[in-house]
Amino acid sequence: MTDPATAALWPGERTEAARRLLLAAVDSFARRGYHATTTRDIATAAGMSPAALYIHYPSKAALLAEISRTGHRATLELVERAEASSTDPVAQMRALAESFTTWHARGHTVGRIVNHELHALPEEDFAAVAELRIRIEETVLRIIARGVAEDVFQVPDQRTAARAVTSLGIDVSRWYTERSSESPEELGRRYGQLVLRMLGAPAGAVEG
Repeated sequence: MTDPATAALWPGERTEAARRLLLAAVDSFARRGYHATTTRDIATAAGMSPAALYIHYPSKAALLAEISRTGHRATLELVERAEASSTDPVAQMRALAESFTTWHARGHTVGRIVNHELHALPEEDFAAVAELRIRIEETVLRIIARGVAEDVFQVPDQRTAARAVTSLGIDVSRWYTERSSESPEELGRRYGQLVLRMLGAPAGAVEG
């Protein structure tokens, strides 16, 4: 079953048939993997004939590209919102880590696909997604650099720290399920504290 966060990525701006195909592709790629999934698998899950799929998407790769772009745009928007939410780098990073983690827990199905099927993308689509990933990392890096400049973060290498922050949240999509003991929001709060500790934020700021 498609998780609510994934379904919300395509709220209705597409035709109902195209949306059904996207959600069926998410479920199929998550369960079987991209390479083991056929267009027939996707069409059947969407309640359509294989021929009907090609009316909306020219290939299985086109579906993966749409899923990957949409998922990465959503995560870019949330990290940019976190940066814009405050001028305090500790508050910015807390908001970023919490929302990034929560999104990857609630949207764990699409999260696994967009982060672990990257190399199945055609070259042009891979380049577009890679650019979004760079923008996400650069946003995280700016917050860390601001915190180092203000002496509230202590890290030996800022780019490595930025990659560690995003890697923590991304990995949540690998193991999180609806049966997990923590809600996405609770996990986000805990990861927010964990990230601040990792970056060397003052103890009072971490618990605040």
